[in-house]
Amino acid sequence: MSARSFVTVRPSASRDSYDTLGSAAPFTAYEAPSWLPGGQLQTIYAYYLTQTPNFTYRRERWETPDHDFIELDWLDASSEESRLLVMFHGLEGCSRSHYAVSLMNQLRREDWCGVVPHFRGCGGEINRLPRGYHAGDSAEVDWILRRLKKGKLRGRLHVVGISMGGNDLLKWLGQQGDHALDVVHRAVAVSVPLDLQTAAKQLDHGWNKLIYTQDFLRTMKPKVLKKVAAHGLDLNPRAIQVTSTFREIDNLYTAPIHGFSDADDYWIRSSSRPWLRHIKVPTLLINARNDPFFPGHALPARAEVAEAVTLEYPESGGHLGFVSGRFPGHLNWLSRRILSFLGGGEQKGDGQ
Repeated sequence: MSARSFVTVRPSASRDSYDTLGSAAPFTAYEAPSWLPGGQLQTIYAYYLTQTPNFTYRRERWETPDHDFIELDWLDASSEESRLLVMFHGLEGCSRSHYAVSLMNQLRREDWCGVVPHFRGCGGEINRLPRGYHAGDSAEVDWILRRLKKGKLRGRLHVVGISMGGNDLLKWLGQQGDHALDVVHRAVAVSVPLDLQTAAKQLDHGWNKLIYTQDFLRTMKPKVLKKVAAHGLDLNPRAIQVTSTFREIDNLYTAPIHGFSDADDYWIRSSSRPWLRHIKVPTLLINARNDPFFPGHALPARAEVAEAVTLEYPESGGHLGFVSGRFPGHLNWLSRRILSFLGGGEQKGDGQ
């Protein structure tokens, strides 16, 4: 495969290698099947590609320090010594999202323990407080990861962030620097909107607005309206109902309710891109160059990120659309790539 169609930038040789873990197939660079061309089609097709879970989640509720709650869905393993993978989902995602089910199926095959902490209001029940979740809530990520680590002192904690959850994770990793090494062994972020202003501009215009933004707002707006009614928020319900862009919903609700002056202030302060050069945890970033949510020309170069960060920019794959195989295809490539990186430098049963 030519260098133009796949870009990978690895840390120096002094870092751990990341060989294949367990029975996962050897890693090969992603290449979209010929029957699934283009970033839009790859994104939409993967979203609707049926994923059948070969597991059952165990649900747990945590009370938050500010008297709210979050829901966590657990994939239990056969041994308490099994390694733990934490997955932060994307905007309006959950433990049943196509990427989550695919990854948890792979974890089940490899006998890992997995957990999907739901951002506030995404676990099936509206959260108690007027606030919800947002794309730069690294404080929430910090609380969740440190509590999980406290419960697994003898094992390594691995973390995956998907889309918006990947932005939250990368921001936290950069802010924490060396301190993150006390909590997380390795991390992977996939299809991340690294610069939220760029992503919002991309999603608020043209076909992207009609295809994706309207779908996100379809579930976001009812949640906001319930909060307006429950808490008497000084927000105009009619204005919320007619919003059609991220700029509008973020100016009306997300920014002011979470302490930002407006949408631009929220996007600038929440973007993970400025923090990439401060990351110390070995981290893999996978973003397709044809992702309709974030343009390939805006992806960071090697010089813009820390030595610990591995960049992989396949030419195709869309937004979480890494389908492989003959029609109708499957989503195994991404889950196997994630585990091949997270399993690097350790053997099964290592438990350190």
